[in-house]
Amino acid sequence: MKVAFLIHSLEAPSCRYRVLQYLPYLRQRGMDISIHLFKRHLLDKLKFYNSLAQYDIIMIQRKLFSPVDFWYIRQRAKRIVYDFDDAVMYRSPRSKNPYSFSRKVRFAFMMRRVDGVIAGNQFLKLEVLPFNSKVVVLPTSIDLSQYTLKKDYDHLRPTTIGWFGSKSSLGFLRNLIPSIENTFKKHSNIQLKVVCSEFPDSQTIPIIKKKWSLAEEVEDIQSFDIGVMPLSDDLWSKGKCGLKILQYNSVGIPAVCTPVGINRELIQDGLNGFWAQNEVQWEDRLSKLIAEKERRKQMGLEGRKIVEKYYSLEVTAPRLFSTLTEAVKKI
Repeated sequence: MKVAFLIHSLEAPSCRYRVLQYLPYLRQRGMDISIHLFKRHLLDKLKFYNSLAQYDIIMIQRKLFSPVDFWYIRQRAKRIVYDFDDAVMYRSPRSKNPYSFSRKVRFAFMMRRVDGVIAGNQFLKLEVLPFNSKVVVLPTSIDLSQYTLKKDYDHLRPTTIGWFGSKSSLGFLRNLIPSIENTFKKHSNIQLKVVCSEFPDSQTIPIIKKKWSLAEEVEDIQSFDIGVMPLSDDLWSKGKCGLKILQYNSVGIPAVCTPVGINRELIQDGLNGFWAQNEVQWEDRLSKLIAEKERRKQMGLEGRKIVEKYYSLEVTAPRLFSTLTEAVKKI
């Protein structure tokens, strides 16, 4: 079975965690896999679109094509599966209005015409159902062979509150800075570590600013003692698939998060982390984890168990294989 994956880049988290990490498993089971980046120029697009008939199935990761482009793709592809892990039909919180007519049109046009959809969470599945009933939920997962448990529990050094992500999500962390500054007034032996391409500032708390590197990603997460995932309660955030939380828990550290969307499923409040919905709760939850070092460690280990059971590559890879195989059988 020949399968073509269409992705944005080799480094984008959604591509790495929802496509690239699955390739060894799929190839071991006989799939002939090829990876293609989306084309920008018309001639390159036409050349690629005209080659699609050679594949039994193509999987489009996250991109919303214009109706004209997708109509052309649909005429040439035997089977199409669409995978997404963000609320691509809405605008991000940086926009005043989350609703986008053009995004909704492109989303609806594609969903009505694909042969199957893989959604990263239940909220995204519900967005698909008005247009297509052939949708399954496949959560973002972690290859635990790449995520070993944190070993450095040196309680003499400052407790590190950690966050990493892209600059597009940095606004969520900036909104959290006042709560961390207030926490610092009670617990002066803490620091904030931010792994990103841009960084927030604070006149109060020490901030370690680390440029993101694929080679050092896991090591950076292991350097945290507490992971945070603040969000806003909006349509875009409800489409998030909680990769940060999964990565924190995979190395054995607890997370404090805004209980929006899938965050409510990933964090069992008080077991592998805490929920926090306002400044008072953020300060309280962070303070508990800073003060109770052994509890912090145990909560992180509980998080690792949850990832192993529900969100590991070992669990989700067979499901992706089955979804693609079933789609091809319907030809």
